[in-house]
Amino acid sequence: MTETNETLSMPADAQVKRDLPQSIIIPPIQGEMVHLRPATLEDLPRLDELDAFYGASKITGKDAATERSMIHTWVRRSQAWESGLAPAESGVGDPESRRTIAWAVVTDADHDEDGKADAASTDNVIGMIFLIDIDGWSRSARIQIVLGRDYRGRGYSRDAMPRVMTYGFASEPAGLGMHRIWVAVPENNTRSISVYQSLGFVPSGTSRDALWDAENSKYQDLIVMDTLVDEYDPIRSLDAFGMHLIENNPGVQEALAAREHSVALRQNNAAESTSAGVETLRSGDAQDTSAAHAADARKSAADAQKSDGSAETQHEKSRLTAEEESNWPYGQGERKASKEAWWRTLGRGRKRDTESEK
Repeated sequence: MTETNETLSMPADAQVKRDLPQSIIIPPIQGEMVHLRPATLEDLPRLDELDAFYGASKITGKDAATERSMIHTWVRRSQAWESGLAPAESGVGDPESRRTIAWAVVTDADHDEDGKADAASTDNVIGMIFLIDIDGWSRSARIQIVLGRDYRGRGYSRDAMPRVMTYGFASEPAGLGMHRIWVAVPENNTRSISVYQSLGFVPSGTSRDALWDAENSKYQDLIVMDTLVDEYDPIRSLDAFGMHLIENNPGVQEALAAREHSVALRQNNAAESTSAGVETLRSGDAQDTSAAHAADARKSAADAQKSDGSAETQHEKSRLTAEEESNWPYGQGERKASKEAWWRTLGRGRKRDTESEK
């Protein structure tokens, strides 16, 4: 009886099962320039052929050997989840039982127009993309992509990432049902930061001196960026790169339905605000006459008080104003900019979409 009462007193949130499934079928995902298929152990040597770990310290802040080791681990975890093995049984277990999904990035592009695919020697594999640290309890996951040295800066990541995020955010069973997707980027990797911002990510925090910049022999910050399910717009994120939505991809129909619902809510709220504004104007008109008389009376009283004010009162007012200004660590003209910088450092609140739409 006690157990039943305790269960009933739990918040509705806590009663919902938040465990990830014991096994998963990793779906293929189609893009315009690439397509994604579940990664295999056989794909790992291809990353070495592609020189995919070149410049890792600039891109992720880790040395090439560490990056290579991590990616091998992620692929093993991904295959273990496909096989229905628990994290501890994968050979590369995680005490927090986090899961990973790994896709091989495949293309048949022929940029040099020699009549054969550029990546024919690696079975058209040009890299991998991952959802890592998938946390069922918090409904959070991290996204990362690695591409061969010769396949960077050609738009492949911009084609793949929004489609993986759409799957990650889509409700189960069509997607993973994540609430948050995040990335971690070295502060010097301004190119990736720009791409992530175009995808809808915003800075949410900074780990100071978290990485070693070998090229410049100094520490650098690690920037954490994220986006939430109610902020992410799959159409806008693809439009930013001139890509198109592919409706047969996993999670797309759910994302479109959620988007339509969100647009309808905004339109309804706007209509209610307009209606309330009209009502306020009507009631305001009725009060204009009495308000005008009251304003005149206040002005007369203020003028009388001003003419009777002593020199001592004026001196006290000046002293208080000076003290108020001296307590602020920045100049008067810097207040707005300084507050904005403080806000960027500590992260933004949930209502971030208002700012991004400006």
